[in-house]
Amino acid sequence: MGHGVLVVFAAPVFIRNNDVQHEYRQHSDFFYLTGLDEPGCVLVLSAGEKGSCTLFVRLRNKEREIWDGPRTGVEGAKGEYGADEAFDIVELSQQLPKQLLGHTQLFYSFGEFAEHDTQLIAALSRSRLLARRTGLYPHTIIESDQVVHEMRWLKDDHEVGLMLKANSVTLEAHHQAMRLAAPGRHEYELEALIRHTFRMAGCERSAYAPIVGSGANTTILHYIKNDQQLKDGDLVLIDAGCEFEYYAADVTRTFPVGGRFTEPQRALYQVVLDAQYAAIDVTKPGSTLLEQHEAALKVLTQGLIDLQLIEGSLETALSEERYKPFYMHRTGHYLGMDVHDVGAGYVEGRPRPFEPGVVVTIEPGLYVAADNESVPPEYRGLGIRIEDDVLVTADGYRNLSDGIVKTVDDVERMCAG
Repeated sequence: MGHGVLVVFAAPVFIRNNDVQHEYRQHSDFFYLTGLDEPGCVLVLSAGEKGSCTLFVRLRNKEREIWDGPRTGVEGAKGEYGADEAFDIVELSQQLPKQLLGHTQLFYSFGEFAEHDTQLIAALSRSRLLARRTGLYPHTIIESDQVVHEMRWLKDDHEVGLMLKANSVTLEAHHQAMRLAAPGRHEYELEALIRHTFRMAGCERSAYAPIVGSGANTTILHYIKNDQQLKDGDLVLIDAGCEFEYYAADVTRTFPVGGRFTEPQRALYQVVLDAQYAAIDVTKPGSTLLEQHEAALKVLTQGLIDLQLIEGSLETALSEERYKPFYMHRTGHYLGMDVHDVGAGYVEGRPRPFEPGVVVTIEPGLYVAADNESVPPEYRGLGIRIEDDVLVTADGYRNLSDGIVKTVDDVERMCAG
């Protein structure tokens, strides 16, 4: 009886403009399984009594390495990365069909990169021809996500340690930004400080483009222009996290430019903070992303009613979604190597219960559009989001970003320096 074989391609290199490349970032699945941070590679994992790991890599090339840096090469693939076999990537079309022989199941993720799909399909066709003489070939194709992404969904102690490191660096970046912010400075100055803090701590990159929005820009969920001048009395919303050894932090804090919240800002902020506490409190094995969202939603909606930004009872406001103009996104998502990390959110049509080792973000917010004439003027243009990274543990949860200040008093103290 045949076994399965998994094929994963390294991320390709993308051109930024003309002959300039974007910064290279390895495919998360490929790095998770190999630790190899190079383009032009393919991993083949074969199941069976013994099992085997084969890597296709670029050959060492002195001339190219002068331009692009050292390559792992075939010997490095075996000596440094533990491959049982290794081949030059130019041999892929010849060797991959042979690697597929003897296996009835192929695990591969179609649809990510057309060039890779074409290479894989050609290898399958060649393997089918070879199988007429030598035996089995893959006749069942299964999305590799079904295996690899389920592995990645639960973080082990090593992975949690990397995420704690990412959060500790992110803590320092957010605190420095709070201390730097002042009337007359610009959003990009805070962004520059954040990126500087990440790299100075040895983090490879930002996990995503930092959002630094002030004034009415706080109401733009994915604002990344970051070019406006900070004004006294405005809020600043910073959504930024670093990536450390391919594991992400994702944290949002909102604070006043002048160091003190106005009363409307304070009131709206406290509603969001209370909503986040409510969502965090329900986090435990067996709870779901939907339960977190519903817990936050009740607090946010009641807060909007109490502040007279919407009308009606809580039950009516929830059923009619009167909160939607002020809260239009979900409360959280999985977090790991990808900012919006892998793992099924639903199982058999139902929200998937958490298990120990799952990491999620919890990020409620309220956003009052600057042109919303249905609310008092003092609330217009206020956007507030508070986000933490939370690990599900055997007996509840652990907030990985808990040290980043977020109570009103603590935020004001941090802004004061």
